[in-house]
Amino acid sequence: MRKRELGKSGLTVSELGFGCMSLSSGYGAPTERTAAIAVIRAACEGGVTFFDTAEVYGLRANEELVGEALAPFRDQVAIATKFGFDLDNYPGLNSRPEHIKRVAEASLKRLKTDVIDLFYQHRVDPNVPIEDVAGAVQDLIRDGKVKHFGLSEATARTIRRAHAVQPIAAVQNEYSLWTRDWEADVLPTCEELGIGFVPWSPLGQGFLTGKITANTTFDGTSDLRASFPRFAPEAIRANQPVLDLLNGIAARKEATPAQIALAWLLAQKPWIVPIPGTTKVERLRENLGAAKVELSATDLHDIEQIFATIQVRGERLSEEHMASIDR
Repeated sequence: MRKRELGKSGLTVSELGFGCMSLSSGYGAPTERTAAIAVIRAACEGGVTFFDTAEVYGLRANEELVGEALAPFRDQVAIATKFGFDLDNYPGLNSRPEHIKRVAEASLKRLKTDVIDLFYQHRVDPNVPIEDVAGAVQDLIRDGKVKHFGLSEATARTIRRAHAVQPIAAVQNEYSLWTRDWEADVLPTCEELGIGFVPWSPLGQGFLTGKITANTTFDGTSDLRASFPRFAPEAIRANQPVLDLLNGIAARKEATPAQIALAWLLAQKPWIVPIPGTTKVERLRENLGAAKVELSATDLHDIEQIFATIQVRGERLSEEHMASIDR
């Protein structure tokens, strides 16, 4: 596994990270603990050195899982976690400085570590100036409890304001072949300021693996996709051309659609580090295989030409989730 530096932060990680959320919540019931730990440790053995969690995943359970799983490897890996939700009034937000500092202390305990490598604001809080948020994380960095500051689902304007107070190492926004909202302004801003970019859901919340069809059902009590317009049966059928595109390139490269989707992201910029997640070791190995897929200039040109003719159907998140996005 090759390494990439997140912008000019000095934080160097494996070119593919691992998103841990789905082991505890989001896309179905939690994975059995022993099996979940085995997946995280298999990622370590596969060369992954960048692991992503958040206090809200599994309502704190994911951080505890990650802390236990990575304890034997702690000096070899970077752990990113997030603050910003009010877990007592979820999905309310809370990025007041005193709250950020309390969350950091609790996260350190759950992660079984004395420092958080990358501490993201999970969602921009409209009630707290971003300068105050950046200042609070700056205090934590000065105290040696956090190494780097990040933002998630932030606009270019917010990134600039925060970066002026405390340099940002990485921005984590949803980005994949079929979710490209940030290409016009956020990615150029990151490039200008020397900030890394970490795409979450780089496999389109599973759609870009080719394993989801119009007949796929999502549990409304445990799977967020049950409420996402892009995963309604009619949208899945309408978005089949995206998969046809990936399947065509995959056949040419002797790869899988998921590997092409990840290789496409890796080919965009050298400071982009996708964090695919999975609950299965065999899918982990498939994802890590994307690092061996080299897309040529012709491949990338063909993908752009074909994608330009496709209209992706359906909003990427529910109305409730989109309401918390910085726009």
